[in-house]
Amino acid sequence: MNKILSFILFLLVTSNAIGQVIGRVNKKTKEFTVAADQKMNYTVYGYQYANTTTKKMICFSSSENVIRMESGNCLLGAYFDTDKLKVGDKIRYLGVAGSFGRMSFITGSGNKMIFYLPKSSFAIK
Repeated sequence: MNKILSFILFLLVTSNAIGQVIGRVNKKTKEFTVAADQKMNYTVYGYQYANTTTKKMICFSSSENVIRMESGNCLLGAYFDTDKLKVGDKIRYLGVAGSFGRMSFITGSGNKMIFYLPKSSFAIK
């Protein structure tokens, strides 16, 4: 009985952890993407510093209400996926900062701004 309960608990924990990964970093190019066709609800914020109590810089969410509310609050905007970024804009992975990934938002004109995403929200592949 304990083995069955342990196995069920393990499945619940791992499915929840896997469900939080909404982004992908290309191992070669270091470009960060969020796919448009995800079948789960998600909201992930990028922060000014590697700390969730700092200013929210960018938001990725599956909720239209969250996108609408956060688009004016986040300096870099709020998006469903990276396909909704302006033409020429991209996000590049720079490395690890504790439990966060250090990212660079690069505009089409070449301006750069650093922000931090929780490592649990993306995978490097």
